[in-house]
Amino acid sequence: MLFNALLVSSYGQEPVIIYGQISDSIDGQPLIGAAVIVDRTSGTLSDSRGYYSIISSEDSLVLTFQYAGYNSIVRHFKLAGKDSLRADIRLSPSIILLNEIVVSAGRYEQKLSDVMVSLEIIKPDKIASHNTTSLESIIRQTSGVDVVDGQTSIRGGSGYSYGAGSRVLVLIDDLPILSADAGDVKWDYLPVENISQIEVIKGASSVLFGSSALNGVFNIRTSYPTSGSDTRVSMFSALYMDPKRKEMVWWDKQPLFAGLDFLHSGKRGNLDLVFGGNVFYDDGYKEAEYQKRGRLNAGLNYRSKKVNGLSYGLNLNGMIVSKSEFFLWQDADSGAYRQNMDAASGLEGNRFNIDPYIVYNTRGGTQHSLKTRFYHVSNKYRKASDKDSRSDLFFGEYKYHRRFNQRTGLTAGISGTYSNTDANLYGNHESLNAAVFGQFDYKPADKLNLTAGMRIERYQLDDLVEYSKPVFRAGLNYNAFAYTFFRASFGQGYRFPSIAEKHTATSLATLNIFPNPDLKSENGWSAEIGVKQGIKAGPLTGYADAAVFWTEYNRMIEFTFDNYGPDTVTVNPLDYFGFKALNVGHTRITGIDVTFYAEGNLYTFPFSLMAGYTYMIPVNLDTDGPENDYLKYRFRNSLKADLELGYKRFTVGTAIRYNSRMERIDEVFLNPVFGEMILPGFRDYWATHNTGYTVLDFRLNVDINPKVRISLIAKNLLNREYMPRPGNIQAPRNVALKLNFSI
Repeated sequence: MLFNALLVSSYGQEPVIIYGQISDSIDGQPLIGAAVIVDRTSGTLSDSRGYYSIISSEDSLVLTFQYAGYNSIVRHFKLAGKDSLRADIRLSPSIILLNEIVVSAGRYEQKLSDVMVSLEIIKPDKIASHNTTSLESIIRQTSGVDVVDGQTSIRGGSGYSYGAGSRVLVLIDDLPILSADAGDVKWDYLPVENISQIEVIKGASSVLFGSSALNGVFNIRTSYPTSGSDTRVSMFSALYMDPKRKEMVWWDKQPLFAGLDFLHSGKRGNLDLVFGGNVFYDDGYKEAEYQKRGRLNAGLNYRSKKVNGLSYGLNLNGMIVSKSEFFLWQDADSGAYRQNMDAASGLEGNRFNIDPYIVYNTRGGTQHSLKTRFYHVSNKYRKASDKDSRSDLFFGEYKYHRRFNQRTGLTAGISGTYSNTDANLYGNHESLNAAVFGQFDYKPADKLNLTAGMRIERYQLDDLVEYSKPVFRAGLNYNAFAYTFFRASFGQGYRFPSIAEKHTATSLATLNIFPNPDLKSENGWSAEIGVKQGIKAGPLTGYADAAVFWTEYNRMIEFTFDNYGPDTVTVNPLDYFGFKALNVGHTRITGIDVTFYAEGNLYTFPFSLMAGYTYMIPVNLDTDGPENDYLKYRFRNSLKADLELGYKRFTVGTAIRYNSRMERIDEVFLNPVFGEMILPGFRDYWATHNTGYTVLDFRLNVDINPKVRISLIAKNLLNREYMPRPGNIQAPRNVALKLNFSI
């Protein structure tokens, strides 16, 4: 043993030797050159086998053990009456990923390792490297999450809801961004160019966020400057390649899509400023489907000079859009990418939101926050003016958060929403919501965190008033071992039906949608038991997370095909057959969700891996037979993975997404009579193609210099033909060339 000693002179105590070995807490390997600091002033280093020694004549001694990349430990030693003392020290790696700060799980800042629910983080570099033109595409890469025609599902919580209603609440900076009429997400409106991170909560979150958080939450946190100023610009041009089945090609030349976005951030004294924008053009790979849009956003935050802890500001986002969306094909063969023109209708639209806010943090650790939002959506259809709509939404929330001490904290608040809708499609309506919520956090021991919360909400649509039952949530997080965190949570949720679900009366070609003004709100609960384990393997750090989940819904809302003719009609014409939103009954979804993340250097190569697997069993408990109990539009198995490896100026990445076969869809699409009228050829197509699918993406980045990057991105590299819902085959292989540079 290499003996490094420090003699500290004193009186009345014979010298005592404190010695031992310093090692890694995970693999037990000795740590060479670890620092042992005496009273923060002097000390020694561990030798080639991790051993250290200190000589002291004090009655007691405080030693600090430190090593780069590891958490420090402070130990207090009583030395009176001893001549030697052995103290072996095991330092735990500082796994930065577990220390990521999130705000969505508890409505206050906490470490990722401390949350009591399953939560995933999407970082802006991942959004940029995938050439994300709309956030739904990158969110779809998250374990346990699926998006079908803009409708989001977490762990099978939703199927396909025909463009109306959402059980997943989408937030921008803690404020809801669902439209007032349809209750849906305008994914192309969200500011892809200005994101600091996206937090994905899996499971019922209505206690903290209200209606539409029944199945989970996406909280999109926009960025603010940290120091100096920064300007970033990216532009790309891309084309769709021919699909494998050449008879599907309807174009004379390859369809193109292209975009440009920019973001400037900077500080001007006490003023923080962010300004960004995006323009996008897409020919569309489906006939008569296209999009043109332009978007601008800005954020202003002023930190008061006179009142310490006071800040206030304004966020803005606005977009104009011209587009036509694909809904039904002409047939399964040559017309699979051709639009059924009776279902086509282009629109001209505009959206904008204005978000004033004020936040005050006291010296004692109390936070007062008042955030408001005005959100406007307007759509005018060129060939179907009976579908024109306009909606305005006003939202405000006051939130109070206080840490009483190191062990207890309280989060509470009140919120209100008023909306006004004027739509030819479902009439003119007004709604008013008001809610009060609270959550108490308690830490009875150093490694144990507990939480409990409650919410109640009043909902009024026109003259109809409805109250949610009081809903509750509770959870715990226990740090059992070094970087091992066990958690358990239970949360209730509810969702009031959207205006579109209750009042839409329309038809798309031969597909009818009927109103249901008697539709009731749905409610349910979600529970999970999970473990998050930090990992360090040589230069790689990361974590593995596994959760078992159980979700149940009462009066679940599903669009259901049936004969909705009046009782007085003995022979119903075709006009009475179609879809209507119904409360289908009591449903249950159980399963497992496993994720893994690692990053670091493999030898000298930067490396990152994100992977996840979800298995679920979603069933309706009120059906009369097992052939109808499986919930529609769900995949039993799904696998997501994203791998990236760097070498000098080059970075290569690939993303994989796998879904097993869809167990069940609306039976009408398989009906030999009605199915052929709605989707010609679909029945035979589904019989041969519903086998599951794997989609592979590829990207290559080249750093010309620290400020300029060129990227080649290929999506659906293997040119697979796949369909997440009837009549909508997804894009063939498409290739983009992208330029990023900063100023």
